Amino acid sequence: MPLLSPLPIDAALPPLLAALEAGRFAVLVAPPGAGKTTRVPLALLDAGWRKDGRIVMLEPRRLAARAAARRMAQTLGEEVGEAVGYRVRLDNKVTKKTRIEVVTEGVFTRMLLDDPELTGIAAVLFDEFHERSLDGDLGLALALDATALREDLRLLVMSATIDGARVSKLLGDAPVIESEGRAFPVETRYIDHDPLARLEDQVTAATLEAMRKEPGSVLVFLPGQAEITRTAERLAGKVPANTDIAPLYGQLTPAEQDRAVQPAPTGRRKIVLATSIAETSLTIEGVRIVIDSGFRRVPAYEPSTGLTTLETRRVSRAAADQRRGRAGRTEPGICYRLWNEGQNAALEAFDTPEILAADLSGLALDLASWGVSDPRTLAFLDPPPAPAWNEATTLLKGLEALDGDGRITPEGQALARLPLHPRLAHMVHRAAEENDALTAAEIAVLIGERGLGGDGTDLAHRLARFRRESGRRADEAKNLARRWAALVGNRSGNSEDAGRHLARAYPDRVAQASGARGRFRLANGRAASLEETDALAAAPYLVVADLTGTAANGRIRSAAAIDRATIDELFAGQIDTQVVLSFDKGSRSLRARRLKMLGALRLNEEPLAVPATEEAASALAAGLAEIGLPVPWSREQKALRARATYLHETLGEPWPDLSDAALAADGAAWLAPYLVGRAGLGDVTAEDLSAALDEKLPWTRRSEMERLLPTHFAAPSGSNVPIDYSGENGPTLEIRVQELFGLDRHPSVAGGKVPLLLVLLSPAHRPIQTTRDLPGFWRGSWRDVAKDLKGRYPKHYWPDNPLEAQATARAKPRGT
Repeated sequence: MPLLSPLPIDAALPPLLAALEAGRFAVLVAPPGAGKTTRVPLALLDAGWRKDGRIVMLEPRRLAARAAARRMAQTLGEEVGEAVGYRVRLDNKVTKKTRIEVVTEGVFTRMLLDDPELTGIAAVLFDEFHERSLDGDLGLALALDATALREDLRLLVMSATIDGARVSKLLGDAPVIESEGRAFPVETRYIDHDPLARLEDQVTAATLEAMRKEPGSVLVFLPGQAEITRTAERLAGKVPANTDIAPLYGQLTPAEQDRAVQPAPTGRRKIVLATSIAETSLTIEGVRIVIDSGFRRVPAYEPSTGLTTLETRRVSRAAADQRRGRAGRTEPGICYRLWNEGQNAALEAFDTPEILAADLSGLALDLASWGVSDPRTLAFLDPPPAPAWNEATTLLKGLEALDGDGRITPEGQALARLPLHPRLAHMVHRAAEENDALTAAEIAVLIGERGLGGDGTDLAHRLARFRRESGRRADEAKNLARRWAALVGNRSGNSEDAGRHLARAYPDRVAQASGARGRFRLANGRAASLEETDALAAAPYLVVADLTGTAANGRIRSAAAIDRATIDELFAGQIDTQVVLSFDKGSRSLRARRLKMLGALRLNEEPLAVPATEEAASALAAGLAEIGLPVPWSREQKALRARATYLHETLGEPWPDLSDAALAADGAAWLAPYLVGRAGLGDVTAEDLSAALDEKLPWTRRSEMERLLPTHFAAPSGSNVPIDYSGENGPTLEIRVQELFGLDRHPSVAGGKVPLLLVLLSPAHRPIQTTRDLPGFWRGSWRDVAKDLKGRYPKHYWPDNPLEAQATARAKPRGT
């Protein structure tokens, strides 16, 4: 190996080499700038245990993988692809000469699944492990499991900001080697964030101020591509003529990313507008000024909807420190933070590991391919959360990738062979059955690589444009699609029916127009929208591949139209036909409709005659109860209910409460069995109600009630006068006073325990007195009352002593 300029990591190399000579596992903690990424793999080339095996180093991002490989190759005086190469999605620089492979974490997982023994590989290095990506955690867990098959396999975990002791314990108390960093001093300046100003305006102002006050190039951290584009527009024309503006984010071509990372030409300055992609593993020559917006965009999985959306969040303290360190990689620098110093304490200490907040369906399929149905059997630094794991396995079972016990099926094995999310793998695999796998594979490429075929929402239009595109990135993407199609044994496909293929990947995201133009409802119940000017906004049905925002108001980022006939064909077994009943308060009747539903989508609706079912009867009873149960009670039924209710109020159980409120309280469920075949209030009869009351108050109870609460009072005059039990004052008897002459005790019910409230009437049936003490009335106020009545009704009989008088229903007793 050629003579190398000294780096801080050099002091840690001897103990590191000794640790890997003595054992299989080690942890290296080295701060940014120490040189671990480019120096450690080269140092391991001469290790005796390596023999002729390759060294594989994992990087979280493609840009970092290419940059690390290029730097090591330059150190050796070689081209990339000789002793040092890289393997990333859409790009591969590995030859038979390659002894150090820098790969992205997802590529390594595929290497493991294809060859669990990692044949020909001597060591695996996990660089920047502090980023805690899902693929990184999975790769380490599988690699640890693979060491049971390979006792000579070395594993080294490298990181800048991580709990080395915790990782050491995961690796069986592996030795931890620490290295000093070579960070030049960085001055930190805080600028209060204005919540009312746009982020791009504040970043632009801070950048221009820094350019005026300080020499050197500038690295600006922004949440995402949109903010980068808007900031670049604001800076254009305001920066000095010798200044280049270079965006840096994941969707750029490798050449565009490399231009952003390369040092500015002599005499020129550079402003690099970057996402968190530039936080680690990169040294951008000439940068000594960092502008940190304090935000990053991260994927957030919602188990309730099965969607992963992008959210803009505050950076963690660890990430902020990583960003700050970019200014001191090659010389003393300045970091402007767009928040006040007091807010630092409110930042999370570290970023949340992706395994704790991500869609785990890909991980679950990979583990099933590995033969693991329970993730607790593997050594994860943080085990997958049970709710997200259950959601993932549910999805895979729906895709027929797992059986009921969580074991991989032949379908799952086919999906696992594709280096795609299980949804997209299912799409490509099923498209092969229709001889259109290439089309589905091209769509999968477009979903994973924004910018190919343009940035429009309509994936069908992007597909058509992509097929016409040329250039390295487009050619590599097309080759990748052809490889994926070949993996399912079908290289054919030139259709433009993107919606059909997407529906197989995202059956829960089939969407139906809902309300205003551009508004849609997804099969999973979520609402989403497009700009009204978008061509897809007028489509009756879509399949949504990507959306962001809240569950109540998502914004569709990519989708394709689909027609109703295709939905019916693809989801024939999932479309649910159901009869829906509703109560119309205006007509006081039921309405029946037959619906065809796909999840939350109402595909079709037609009116039906109300079926004569128990369900319909229950719906009618509940509807009538909701409007107060205005059913046609007969006079006798009303009296019966009042008497039973009075007994319930005075004696309690077992007498039923038959008041309006009580009968309606449970949706009139007691009435429902007697309304089968009835469609509305007009169909309900007194006979229906009578049968229902028989159930509430059987005849055995009624005979007892007749004894306790008779319906009528047998007056001394011979009349049978009805007793009213419905009033607030208890049982009441309205009777002409003459019919009670000669009665020396007060009328009562309930075996003499409850006196009737007597409403004594004149011959004209007008109340003249109310009393619960008839004998007292005779002896007391009767004389005054009789005197008044005699004046008004002189032809009637008004005795001085009513206790000795003869009761009569006539004007006078017979014979007088």
